[in-house]
Amino acid sequence: MSERLQGKVALVTGAGGPGIGRAIARRFAAEGAAVGVLDIRADEVAETVRQIEEAGGRALALVCDLRDPQAVRDSVRQLGERFGPIDVVVNNAAVMPSGTLHETSLEDWDAVFAVNVRGAYLVSREVIPSMLERGKGSIIHMASVTGMLGLPGIAAYSATKAALIGLTRAMSTDYARYGIRVNSVSPGTIDTPMLHDFLAKQRDPAQRRREFDEMHPIGRVGLPDEVANVFVFLASDESSFVTGANYTVDGGLSVKGEQPQD
Repeated sequence: MSERLQGKVALVTGAGGPGIGRAIARRFAAEGAAVGVLDIRADEVAETVRQIEEAGGRALALVCDLRDPQAVRDSVRQLGERFGPIDVVVNNAAVMPSGTLHETSLEDWDAVFAVNVRGAYLVSREVIPSMLERGKGSIIHMASVTGMLGLPGIAAYSATKAALIGLTRAMSTDYARYGIRVNSVSPGTIDTPMLHDFLAKQRDPAQRRREFDEMHPIGRVGLPDEVANVFVFLASDESSFVTGANYTVDGGLSVKGEQPQD
């Protein structure tokens, strides 16, 4: 690796499980950053930290429920005390209930917004004052092409991802003059446990997986490391003139504009 993030401190939420968050945390550490690995599952957080440290990187386990403002505040404080002020935040944590709008319970609707949007708000709110004091920082929201396209059967999740794209634009306008850059990344379908869980609930999981592969012009779904590559760029000084952008990492899906149907 080229140590593009040498000397930076990064916080990655939803980095416990074997998905995009863990891939980002590992890449950040490999590029020289000290990484706060935040997730609600202690065993998975410990595993991500173990992998980072085994590879020679630096990481801190932060077991946190993003729905709890005090827990978020404590996690940000702990990371700062361990490694110093936070330079980069990745708001990656998300949940994805299935269902059309009328099939989505109020409890599921509130739960997905609490993690995907409110969680990003709480984390960003805690780190921005320090970034303002130092006149620099990079905040990256994990959006999705589902916030841009009308993929079927995930209404609540899609709404949260559209909200994050809008939040990115608003925050970038508010903070650009203070040296804080805010961007979002919208992956297409990525081979993660979240995808596997979604497919398991479908009438024909194997057929649905083939449809996901075929709907991407590249001919397959993406890999977590392919998304992590873009986050490294946005976290690094190489993207010093980039703010308010939404990067699609989707194998051409958003250009093709086709989705599998129920």
